[in-house]
Amino acid sequence: MTKKKQKKSILDKAVDAVTTRDEKEALEKAEQEAAAARAQAAREAAEKRAAEAKARAAEVKAKEAEAKAKEAEAKIKEAEAKAIAAKAEARRIEMEKSIAKAREAAKRKEEEERAAAQARVYVVQSGDSLSKIAKEILGDAKRWPEIFEANKDKIKDPNLIYPGQELHIPS
Repeated sequence: MTKKKQKKSILDKAVDAVTTRDEKEALEKAEQEAAAARAQAAREAAEKRAAEAKARAAEVKAKEAEAKAKEAEAKIKEAEAKAIAAKAEARRIEMEKSIAKAREAAKRKEEEERAAAQARVYVVQSGDSLSKIAKEILGDAKRWPEIFEANKDKIKDPNLIYPGQELHIPS
């Protein structure tokens, strides 16, 4: 039996050698696969970290863009408020100008009325009568009683007027 044992042992040794070689190859292959899997996992982790970093950078950029948009919106609102204030100021100035023009017009009208009232004074000439003055200034000799009524303080008798007398002529 020793021979069988020896034979077995040689056979066993051969089997063991082949098995060991196969196991070594399998072990090496498994180690290579494990190393490749670790490398793949490391690449994926690095890619994940890079993607997360890009996402954080994009988020920061989005927040900056949002802040800039809010700032621009605030500037627009400020510009709109300034425009409204400028329009209000322009309206106020325009109203002041209109008021000043109206005052000037009223003042001119008052001056014109005063001038007209002064111009409506007639100095009696030699040979004048109330009917002649009425025809000449008012356009109708029959309006002489109007001149008489306007000058009752100066004329006692409508048939007696004197050269140099100043008579007010009604409108």
